[in-house]
Amino acid sequence: MQIYLPIAEMSVPIELIVILGTFVGFVSGVFGVGGGFLTTPLLIFMGIPAPVAVGTQSCQLVASGISGVMGYWRRGNVDFLIGTVMLVGGMLGSVVGIFFFSLFRYMGQIDLMISLLYIILLGSIGLMMLFEGFFTMMKKKTVRSEFNRLKSPPLIARLPYKMRFARSKLYISALVPGGIGFFSGFLVSTMGVGGGFLLVPAMIYILGMPTLLVAGTSLYQIIFTSAFAALMHASISQTVDVILAFWLIAGGVIGVQLGVLVSRRVTGARARVILALLVLGVCLQLGIQLFIEPANLFEVVIK
Repeated sequence: MQIYLPIAEMSVPIELIVILGTFVGFVSGVFGVGGGFLTTPLLIFMGIPAPVAVGTQSCQLVASGISGVMGYWRRGNVDFLIGTVMLVGGMLGSVVGIFFFSLFRYMGQIDLMISLLYIILLGSIGLMMLFEGFFTMMKKKTVRSEFNRLKSPPLIARLPYKMRFARSKLYISALVPGGIGFFSGFLVSTMGVGGGFLLVPAMIYILGMPTLLVAGTSLYQIIFTSAFAALMHASISQTVDVILAFWLIAGGVIGVQLGVLVSRRVTGARARVILALLVLGVCLQLGIQLFIEPANLFEVVIK
């Protein structure tokens, strides 16, 4: 059944949108990562304009973030103070990101900018995950994680405006979590990704947060940053398609439940290798599309 997307100004099979949302939710459930970095490229492959894909994905991040953070909150695994500091930085990052988004859209280069950013991001992350996964699989013994024992680099320890975060047992400069939040906000507004796969390592390695608090705190910050970015996309660039977001979320809810069931059989380094191959496949497809001549070289838009 065809459904008309008023903001994207096109009709698409509703089954295809639900399947896409289910697939992304399935990936999230299996591998324990947010699927935002896959949703936007897959929407672009369907023919959805890149600006609409980015703006709509921001709405989906809010819904998925709320459902996720509630579970961590009930277990007491959210540091609201450090998450709020990250949120302030995230708001500023969203404003800067929207500025660049609007600038490139005005120049007519927004599709190229989004594709290039995704190729760089997915390519680098996919290669790192692939090498790390293969390296771990080849080792004969398991290496225990020492994340909680890491100390902040000396340069970060000397930064001003120090704050005490009692929940995480940290005494660091507020500029550090604020800067991490700024980067997350920039990613949300320009690429439609929550950046959890980057935020989590940064919060562990750079901030030195306990691993139990990282995921919930990251989701708490992403909820409000994504909501703010979605509002700015809707009011400034008019690129949020609520109908598209609704069906993506509906499919995602189903996919996550299926993914959780399968996740028990796909774990460890093998799971990271599979995810890395999936990410690199999407990256390769985006790169190929940049060199394929479009069916219509010119387009007439009547306003």
